[in-house]
Amino acid sequence: MEIKQLPHNHGANTEALIREREMAPDITTFKAAADTFALLGDASRLKIFWLLCHTEECVANIAAAVDMSAPAVSHHLKALKNAKILQSRKDGKEVYYKLADTYEADLLHKAADSFMNIKCPSEVL
Repeated sequence: MEIKQLPHNHGANTEALIREREMAPDITTFKAAADTFALLGDASRLKIFWLLCHTEECVANIAAAVDMSAPAVSHHLKALKNAKILQSRKDGKEVYYKLADTYEADLLHKAADSFMNIKCPSEVL
């Protein structure tokens, strides 16, 4: 539904709101973004995500690093991988996870570092 007229006309602000509304992505784009933000709304999942922004690691080591069981970590990894935030590779019997090589994953990495006021370890070296 396009907004042609708003209940109150506040001049330039109202014109800007109408322009922004017309340029806004469709609801499916907002839903996808909301789902991604919801994924990172879990502290354990966010911690796993943040760790994997800086290294590639197997489930057993991730579980030990975040003090969680391997099945719990696997559950979080599956959700993050399905959202295309993480990627994996298999080497023998081990599966290694790391940040996906996408614009969105990189943007989320930068946002997490910035929000937590943490300098990315790769920038410290």
